[in-house]
Amino acid sequence: MNMEEKVYRVFVVNPGSTSTKVALFENMKCVISRSVFHDSGRLMEYDNINDQLEYRMFGIRKFLHDSRVDLTGLDCVVGRGGPCYACKSGTYAVDDLLIQDTRQVKGHFYHSSMLGVQLAKMIADKYGCMCLMVDPPVVDELCDKARITGVKGIYRRATAHVLNGKATGRYYAQQIGKKYEDLNLIIAHIDGGISISAHDHGRMIDANDAGGGEGPFTPTRMGSMAVTDVLDYLFDKDPKQVRDLCSQRGGLSSWFGTSDSSKIFYEMVRKGDSQAKRVWEAMIYQCCKWIAMMSAPLKGNVDAILLTGGLLRIPGIIETITEDCGWIAPVVAYPGEFEHEAMIDAALRVLRGEEEPMHYTGRPVFEGFDDGKESV
Repeated sequence: MNMEEKVYRVFVVNPGSTSTKVALFENMKCVISRSVFHDSGRLMEYDNINDQLEYRMFGIRKFLHDSRVDLTGLDCVVGRGGPCYACKSGTYAVDDLLIQDTRQVKGHFYHSSMLGVQLAKMIADKYGCMCLMVDPPVVDELCDKARITGVKGIYRRATAHVLNGKATGRYYAQQIGKKYEDLNLIIAHIDGGISISAHDHGRMIDANDAGGGEGPFTPTRMGSMAVTDVLDYLFDKDPKQVRDLCSQRGGLSSWFGTSDSSKIFYEMVRKGDSQAKRVWEAMIYQCCKWIAMMSAPLKGNVDAILLTGGLLRIPGIIETITEDCGWIAPVVAYPGEFEHEAMIDAALRVLRGEEEPMHYTGRPVFEGFDDGKESV
C-alpha cells in the first residue's frame, strides 16, 4: 500500500435469509468478516421481515462487542439493496425515501435484502458517516422486448443478483484484459436463489424474475410453473402460501423440508436416494435450460458463460453445466461471490471523489411505453 494513500474504513452489511454477513474493510483490505447467524425459529416468529430489524441489529452489535471491533471513525457503511422501485445500475446515497420504499416493498419482491439499507443507515447514523447502496436486485436495464407479457398492462421485471452478477462480469473482463462493457456474457448466480441473465456490453438486457418466482427452481424457490397448475394449487390455499413458495418454502425446501443443499446432496443424493437424485438433477437441468435461453437475446454472440454463487462448491454442478452448455460459449466458474468486493470498490470510488453517488428518485425506471397505446 502506498504510504501516502488515505485509508478509508468501510463497513458492509449484507442480510440473507437466516444470517447477516458483515465485514470491516480498510480500503480493499478485509480487517474482519463474519456471518452473524440468527435463530430460524426466532425469525419465523416475526409477522414480516421488517420486524426482524432490531433482532438482527442486536446480533450485529453482539458480534462487534464480542470481537472487540470499534467502528469509531468509520467513513462509510454500505448496505445490500432491496425491493425499492426499479432503478438504474450504480451507487446510491441512502436516504429516507429509499428506506421508505424499500420497507414498503415497492420493488414487488419479499426478501431479507430489504433489511440491508435499514441496518446500514442505523449504523451510519450512529457513527456520523456516509451510507450507500450498490446495484440493488431491482436494477432495470431490460430491453423492450423482454418486458412484454401476454397480458396487456402487465410487464416483466428482472429481480436478479445484479450486484454479484455485474461484479463477476467485471472480474472476468479484467482477467482477460478487457472491459465488462466490451463483452456479451451470460451470468448465472447459483445459490439459495438462482438468477440467470444476459449482459450485452455492460447492460443486463434480460433475466429471469428470480424474486417473483420465475426461472429454475432453487433450494428455496418454486421456479416457473404453468399458471393453471398454480391456480389449481391455490384452490384451497391462501395466496401468501404461494408467495412463500416463491421466496423461502419452494424448491428443495418443498420437496425435502429443508433448503440445506449440502445436507440434501451429501446425505441423500450421494447415498442413493432416488427421489433426491432426480430432483437435484432436475434443478441443474433447469439452470442449463435457462442459460441456453439467455443466448437468444445475445443472438448467439456470447463471449463466455460465467457461473457464480455458493452452490457451485458442491461437486458436479460446474461439470454438468459445462457439458450441457459449453457448446454456447466457454464456461468459467467462480464459486462463491464478489458482493463485498463490489460494495467496497464502489464506496471507495465515492470516498475518493472519483464519482458522485446517485440519488434515488422514488420512481421506477420503466413506467410503460410512451406511445399511449398500452396502459400500465
